Formats: sequence, C-alpha cells, structure tokens
Amino acid sequence: MFQVKSRDKESKARTGILKTAHGDIPTPIFMPVGTAGTVKGVLQRDLAEDIDAKIILGNTYHLFLRPGTEILKAAGGLHRFMQWERPILTDSGGYQVFSLNEIRKITEEGAIFRSHIDGSKHLFTPENTIEIQRIIGADIMMAFDECTPYPCEYKYAQKSLLLTHRWLDRAIIRFKETEPLWGHEQILFPIVQGSTYEDLRRKSAENASVSGMAGIAIGGLSVGEPAEEMYRIIEVVNEILPEDKPRYLMGVGTPVNILEAIERGIDMFDCVMPTRNGRNGMVFTWEGIINIRNKKWTDDFSPLDPESPSVVSRTYSKAYLRHLIISGELLGAQIASIHNLAFYLNLVSETRKKIEEGDFVKWKNAIIKKLSGRL
Repeated sequence: MFQVKSRDKESKARTGILKTAHGDIPTPIFMPVGTAGTVKGVLQRDLAEDIDAKIILGNTYHLFLRPGTEILKAAGGLHRFMQWERPILTDSGGYQVFSLNEIRKITEEGAIFRSHIDGSKHLFTPENTIEIQRIIGADIMMAFDECTPYPCEYKYAQKSLLLTHRWLDRAIIRFKETEPLWGHEQILFPIVQGSTYEDLRRKSAENASVSGMAGIAIGGLSVGEPAEEMYRIIEVVNEILPEDKPRYLMGVGTPVNILEAIERGIDMFDCVMPTRNGRNGMVFTWEGIINIRNKKWTDDFSPLDPESPSVVSRTYSKAYLRHLIISGELLGAQIASIHNLAFYLNLVSETRKKIEEGDFVKWKNAIIKKLSGRL
C-alpha cells in the first residue's frame, strides 16, 4: 500500500509511493482542494494535464449537503460524477462541522448541526460519515473527529481527544462492516488531535498507530497557532507514528510550511491557499510572492514562470494577469489558480528529487527565504 523509496540523511524527509485503486501517488505530495467536487475555477482536464495533480481532495460535509448522497449514488460516485480518473481523498467533514460554532452541538453520538445553506438540521456520526464516504467513493477516507480551536484549554482538549478516540473505534467498526460500492478499494485514515499539548498529541499518535489503518492524518494544526508550535507538534507526533505508513498533515499550508513539514517527516498536504489566494491576486513563484495587483506589474510582459512545467505559467504574462485580476475577469482567477497549483506540484516534485539526490536540507535552507519574500 505504501512504500518508502528513499530517506534524507540529514532530516526525517523521505520519498515514497502510496498505491491506490485510481493510481500510484508519489510522496511528498500536495493535494489540490476540490471541496464540492471541483477545484474552484479549474477544469479537470487542466488538473490532470497542465497541473498534473496526482490526487485531489473533496469534502464530506459539503458534498453531503450539495449535491447530496442520492445524486452521488445515482451518478456512480464522485469520480464518475466529476469525470476524474485519478485518486480522491475526502475529509470527513469534522473541521467544517466544528467551525459552525453557534449552529452545532456535540454529543457522544456525534455532531448535530444546521446547514450553512438552508438551516436544515443534520447529524454526523462516526458511522454515517463512513457510509457517506462509501457513496462518494473516495480512495482515502477520513475518520470523523473533533477539531479543537486554538487556543484551547487543556481540559477541553483532553475531553475532545478522548471523544475523538471513541469515535475512531466506532468508525473502524463501521468501515470493516461495510464494503466499497463502486468496485474499487477504499482506505481509512484516523486523525491525530490534541491541540498543542505534547502529552495529548503523544497519546493520540499512539492510539492512531495501533488502529491498523493504512495511513494516519494529523489534524488540528494551522488553526491559528504560531508556525513554530506546529513544527514542534509535528516532531512530537512523528516520533511515534509508524515509519511504514503515510503521514498526512491536514490544511497546510504555505510553501515554506510544506518544506519545513517535509523535513520533519510529513508525506501529504492539502490547502486552499493556492486557489483562494490566487483568486485575490497572490502569485507564488520560485523568486518569491507576487501581489499581481501592484502597479509595478502593469507593463511586465514576462511570463508568470518561464521555467514552469505548466503551459499556463509559461504562456501568460504578469501584465496580462494583472489586467484580468484588476478587471474582475473570471479568466484571471483561473490563470492564477492554475499557475499556483502548478507551482505547488512543482515544489513537491523538486523536493522529491532533492531527497533522492541527498541534498534536500541544503537546498531547502537556500530557497525558503526567497519563497516567503515579497517581490
């Protein structure tokens, strides 16, 4: 299922292959976020051909509410519905439910919440979120968990963690009781929680490690804590997690965050930043971050990135993208999103090469200042 191919001598960084029913995924990997069955503004053709995304992410909460399980079932699952032949990972919806705050209630059974769309009342449990993800047909499913906020009192984090562990036990039982609906294998990842408390994170990592599942996710980070706190927790957790299973850091992050986490042994990432920030005019490049709205780009006719594997990045100029973004043209958001996603996929591709060549740390230390700088 997962095979480590190479290890960096100076850090915890590694490369590997995660085998799924819809294709092999090289790691470290970045997963574009396709919350509701689409990566915003990007055709599946461009995701596969220009961006070369190996796997994308969907969200159980959003897909459950719209288009709903009946439509997804009638369509034959999300792969067929959205015409995507590569792997899909689905978040269980835990983060989305718990971010609703005033319109949800947590019980031992699960989470009662009201739809952000029409106010209708629903219940998510460890069991029915497995069943929903069976209908969606994701190659990789997440167990339902409670994502604690930051900052978070120790007593609350501890109580939440124990609930997440009980929910995981129930999710695994339902996972083993049920079969895939669409003729391909699905795997389940537990999620490590525990806020920024080292003892709780250790306990959760140990619990996830003995679950017998094919991979493990780390949740509850990149929710407002300082970056150094996030890196510290990653180190704590990765001391415990099995070496022979992929480690997925949920919702992270900037290019620098990704490189720092890879150095600490993380294999998989997702984040809305490339597309969300791209729509607002933030462009990621190897030389630093561009605010394309700035006047300085008005007559810069150089390509967004002449060295990029992406045709879009090599074709369109900074001046043209600025014109589109300033004018509110939809094509501007599309070009920026494709470029940023291609950059992120190129970043992890280069990272894999550097790990295999044995000079990852030296390379990373040389480029991180540029990557976080503003042009």
